Amino acid sequence: MLSAASEPAFPADDHFTAGLRGFGPLGILSIVVIAAGTLVTPLIGAVLALGWAWRSRTPWREIGYVRPKSWIGSLISGAAFGSAFKLLMKAIVMPLLGADPINSTYHYLIGNTAALPGMLFATIVVAGFGEETVFRGYLFERLGKLLGTGVAAKMLIVLLGAGLFAIRHYSDQGLAGVQQAVITGLVFGIIFAVTGRIWMPICAHAAFDLTALGIIYLDLESDLAHLVFK
Repeated sequence: MLSAASEPAFPADDHFTAGLRGFGPLGILSIVVIAAGTLVTPLIGAVLALGWAWRSRTPWREIGYVRPKSWIGSLISGAAFGSAFKLLMKAIVMPLLGADPINSTYHYLIGNTAALPGMLFATIVVAGFGEETVFRGYLFERLGKLLGTGVAAKMLIVLLGAGLFAIRHYSDQGLAGVQQAVITGLVFGIIFAVTGRIWMPICAHAAFDLTALGIIYLDLESDLAHLVFK
């Protein structure tokens, strides 16, 4: 748990700010509002989470918004890792789990140039920025306040975060979406737990989904899914 010395000092009369950071009625209400916004779209949830951090005077570093040593380095490493991770999932992991090679939810994107602008926004902003801000940055901060910051607590938070992340993907992608989201949630969660920084997971998540988009658009799903396992 955070020590008293590390907690921000609130003005004596600023009960609202203190309430947002706590787990009383106001704190729980803020969690419910952010969760509801995330159910609509992770982008809304992320904006609400950032608004909560600003109004509650939560240091940005506590939700992972730490300036990277190199913006270019974070972008390149995140993009390379995310793309390679998706190829690994598509060619080896998901076939081993018995997943259908074709993602029926997004099958309509094959050669669909008109849909690309909207999907690019969804993959980069909604998924990369939105989901990582909520399911890694915000969730880790809230659960960290409850469970602590030790190794065991972080492991539990990674598991809980991956579980919630996976549940969100069931409605549109079914069991295969849940299976993939559990694995990606665990990987991105571990990265965040170890580094405490959000930018690399954001870049990796966006690259993961952009690679998935490219695979579908070029109609390569079946080829990749049978690349190793014929």
